[in-house]
Amino acid sequence: MKSANDVSIQFLRNLVCSAALVFGSASVAYAQNTTAQNTTPQGPTDSEIAHIVVTANTIDIDAGKLAQSKASSKEVKEFAKLMVNDHAGVNQQATDLAKKLSVTPKDNDVSKSLTDGARENLKKLKALKGAEFDKAYVDNEVTYHQAVLDALDKTLIPSAKNEELKALMVKVRPAFIAHLDHAKGIQSKLAK
Repeated sequence: MKSANDVSIQFLRNLVCSAALVFGSASVAYAQNTTAQNTTPQGPTDSEIAHIVVTANTIDIDAGKLAQSKASSKEVKEFAKLMVNDHAGVNQQATDLAKKLSVTPKDNDVSKSLTDGARENLKKLKALKGAEFDKAYVDNEVTYHQAVLDALDKTLIPSAKNEELKALMVKVRPAFIAHLDHAKGIQSKLAK
């Protein structure tokens, strides 16, 4: 029989692999998207970027809502509340901008992979309790925010054609860094 610690370690391995695969495969897929006339790597379209941004934020909102109800640590609950509020705000900005620009967010392989991975991760988180849940949730937040920052820097911002969409992603990037740093601080405390 596996111990609770073994289950947590396996969960984290799966989570890290999922985040790396989702955002890594997105970069590779878009880098390999070339035409016969043009060998320059093609990134996601603005419509696809809009959908990826909304999907990524929704995933963190859902995880935050779960953590608000399941976390045992007051600090983890407060962090989860911050994630729900901040990511809902980014989603509202992205949705408003998409409407203003008449851009319809387009579902794509990256957003589908994100959704599938999130569904599996939430299922695993729901099975955990107490300090074990807190640690897994915060570890998830560290991994996830790092993966999102990498995707912003390597794929989404460079691929955006619309300057307002690009500006929005550049504007919210510092919040993702702050979230990552905050999560790392909590992670460090929980490790003690």
